[in-house]
Amino acid sequence: MDKRTFLKLTGLGSVSLLLAGKAGAAEQHEELASLSSLVGDLSPISASERLTRIARAQQLMTQQNIDAIVLEPGAAMVYFTGIQWWRSERLTGVVIPREGEIGVVCPFFEEPSIRESLEVGDDVRVWQEHESPFELVAKILADRGIKKGTVGFENSVRFFVSDGILSANPQLSAVSAEPVTRGCRMMKSAHELMLMHKANEITLAAYGYVYKRLRIGMSQAEVKSMMNQAMEALGGTRPWSLALFNEASAYPHGTRQQQVIANGSVVLMDCGCAVHGYQSDISRTFVFGEPDKKQQQVWQTVRKGQEIAFAAAQLGKPAGSVDDAVRQHYTALGYGPDYVLPGLSHRTGHGIGMEGHESVNFVKGESTLLQAGMCFSNEPGIYLPGEFGVRLEDCLYMTSDGPAWFTSPPESLADPLGKLEPLQA
Repeated sequence: MDKRTFLKLTGLGSVSLLLAGKAGAAEQHEELASLSSLVGDLSPISASERLTRIARAQQLMTQQNIDAIVLEPGAAMVYFTGIQWWRSERLTGVVIPREGEIGVVCPFFEEPSIRESLEVGDDVRVWQEHESPFELVAKILADRGIKKGTVGFENSVRFFVSDGILSANPQLSAVSAEPVTRGCRMMKSAHELMLMHKANEITLAAYGYVYKRLRIGMSQAEVKSMMNQAMEALGGTRPWSLALFNEASAYPHGTRQQQVIANGSVVLMDCGCAVHGYQSDISRTFVFGEPDKKQQQVWQTVRKGQEIAFAAAQLGKPAGSVDDAVRQHYTALGYGPDYVLPGLSHRTGHGIGMEGHESVNFVKGESTLLQAGMCFSNEPGIYLPGEFGVRLEDCLYMTSDGPAWFTSPPESLADPLGKLEPLQA
């Protein structure tokens, strides 16, 4: 009788597996405990910074002839006021008038919680369950001299909110608030860049931790869990991870296929976290064991695509021209054309800041001109259906001299992590 059969018949096999599992978990816990936070004394966005943002929004409202904007919970509400909240059927909203103080509307029983994160302003008006929050919004506007005119709403504001406010005062008309909110949020301050730089540092350090611990037989869930735990141990908040192995790596956001690591496996990871509300987003593609010629070739082609995108991201150029430059190179190599597979089936990059995906994008037809302070992902992957995919993603920011990396891409599959770059003034 061999050892495996003996353990199975006696039941000792399950015991030994359980003990091995506990030992492995204990070892992993000990290794994670060796990681320490990289955040240090980095400060969050201050109330004075939020007041400066509100003043900038009011300047843009004057330029756009918008009398006020109304925000629902989300990144813009946090950006201007600090209020951390969620959307439900009960309206919590912020009114920013073109002139005067902001106003906040929320359910009566939520006021103490709303005030916990509110950093600017003191005009909080509450509504009871049987009352209309929209009439409160109209009253805030009227108290600031806005009894008719234009009210801006972001694209994500729900219909019942905008319709309710306009019904409460039919002399108001709706316009887009995007020129105001996007006009403020697209260009990051030095402090915002510092927070994003730290988030990228944490994510890259976590990659280094995980890469050394990849093993044959590991599942996607195990790798994701290890990456998320590492980012948290290093001081990142709201960590998220994507891990795609083998054929699943050919699908940018994965499939339901269950894959494990084997010799020669492509391991594509896409991960990020936040530091004081500001995001990172880094993708890395590894090959476990010795990569074959095709894996090497596709990886280097993607790496070249990143270089082309970085070189094309110049001040005053349309954001879409970055995507065009990459696709022109890929098409010359036989990929595509355009978004056709095998090739690059998604945009070359997206805006990033408080949200993982923000305006504007490196995408075909985007005419917005690149300006200092804008931040983008640079991720021109290549995907071969039925085989594998490669994505390398590093974020960049626009300086007065052109693009700069938060993290620079790796040079080869033999050294596939890349490095943190110093933050430029």
